[in-house]
Amino acid sequence: MSLLKEIQRRRTFGVIAHPDAGKTTLTEKLLLFGGAIQEAGAVKSNKIKKGATSDFMEIERQRGISVATSVLAFEYDGIKVNILDTPGHKDFAEDTFRTLTAVDSVIVVVDVAKGVEEQTEKLVEVCRMRNIPMIVFINKMDREGKDAFDLLDEIEQKLGLRVVPLSFPIGMGYDFKGIYNIWEKNINLFTGDSRKDIEETIEISDLSSPELDRLVGDKAAKTLREEIELVEGIYPDFDKEDYLNAKLQPVFFGSALNNFGVRELLDCFVDIAPSPRPKLSEERLVDPKEDKFTGFIFKIHANMDPNHRDRLAFVKIVSGKFERNKPYLHVRNNKKMKFSSPNAFFAEKKEIVDTSYAGDIVGLHDTGNFKIGDTLTEGEIINYKGVPSFSPEHFRYINNADPLKSKQLFKGIDQLMDEGVAQIFTLELNGRKVIGTVGALQYEVIQYRLEHEYGAKCTYENLNVHKACWVDPKGSKSEEYKEFVRVKQRFLAKDKQNQLVFLADSAFSLQMTQQKYPSIKFHFTSEF
Repeated sequence: MSLLKEIQRRRTFGVIAHPDAGKTTLTEKLLLFGGAIQEAGAVKSNKIKKGATSDFMEIERQRGISVATSVLAFEYDGIKVNILDTPGHKDFAEDTFRTLTAVDSVIVVVDVAKGVEEQTEKLVEVCRMRNIPMIVFINKMDREGKDAFDLLDEIEQKLGLRVVPLSFPIGMGYDFKGIYNIWEKNINLFTGDSRKDIEETIEISDLSSPELDRLVGDKAAKTLREEIELVEGIYPDFDKEDYLNAKLQPVFFGSALNNFGVRELLDCFVDIAPSPRPKLSEERLVDPKEDKFTGFIFKIHANMDPNHRDRLAFVKIVSGKFERNKPYLHVRNNKKMKFSSPNAFFAEKKEIVDTSYAGDIVGLHDTGNFKIGDTLTEGEIINYKGVPSFSPEHFRYINNADPLKSKQLFKGIDQLMDEGVAQIFTLELNGRKVIGTVGALQYEVIQYRLEHEYGAKCTYENLNVHKACWVDPKGSKSEEYKEFVRVKQRFLAKDKQNQLVFLADSAFSLQMTQQKYPSIKFHFTSEF
């Protein structure tokens, strides 16, 4: 198959939502329909049930939440689908924001009872900023929840989207009869038996036919006819161009847990979702159809296989094709590297691949050469931007709880910080290590992983810091800069890349410092 055809049959997307809306369950069911797994797993911790494929870290299985993005790939109807299942919990939002740099489109999951929640708003905001095409999936239709029209209004108002329903529920909760698929003009009847992998689908091209009354009953049929008439009157017609330009968002209804409405979503998705899109680098716009390979690292994961202490860097291929054992340029280090065993993913299961194409995600074994945001090319100097570190909101000193294991502790911290789990700062004054995270739950994850993956124990001490700001090194020779460094020495630290960071203890202190030293620039992300 030619390079162009291979690239055009790729669909790389992320699944985003507030915790508990059903993201990971939906991902499982998409894999089930794609024939990639034989039996879908459960997310909630239960020793008898099979665990969810995408929650493969031990701590995820215990907590029943996703703490790291996982990559899953399968073939469906001749289309190669790459799914990135992201964490919903706000404490792991940074991982999700970074993942959104690597996807071409997104499925947003909304809980029918809870509607649009806070974390969904934040994530959709990021997608809107990047003009990523979105499909909305309203989940848990077999439970009592909000009226379909109220939900559509809420999505339009809270998320600022322009929606068009491509399927519509017949009843809800106890009265849930099924779904009318507007996109394919057929009806899916709901039996509530989740053991049946795929529900029966009945073609209905004309809603006025008496066949509908026979299938769902007179009352439900009458309501459906009225509602579909309303849908056609209120909402715009679906336009693929508008969807691809992120001006229109299709909506599907279903129940992921009961395999219901998922196939309709997948069929429509492979039909309309974009193949890999051009990406802007600092130097130029890179088109996926270019012959030469370029890609960037959006995630690093240590110890995917605890027995081997391996570290994988996840590369999103932006253009051309990636070949095994071919030398590529690591732009930041300016050195050529070969990869003898690049991996394609299926959660924690990996297979070695010889060739991957634009749109694919490849895992490279890493001995510490990569950091998040690095670019690989065939020789051209290109830097992909937009994978920043955000200013943390929680700060604690980290102490070694077992002096005999200090080597393991430092190695563990070093590797976990490279993953972007959190950020480490070394105080200029006394060399103490401070860990900064976006959410407090991260500290537990770090402690757990240090102990179980590296055999090291740590304790934390609270530290009163309001905000970490990166200090622009421009003008470091000036008298004002030198005075700032002298006066504020006890609030200064270096990050992992040796950049100077000012740890302000309050909003007031930050404001006063900015006024006192006007020529010094402070930044809230590490990319400036």
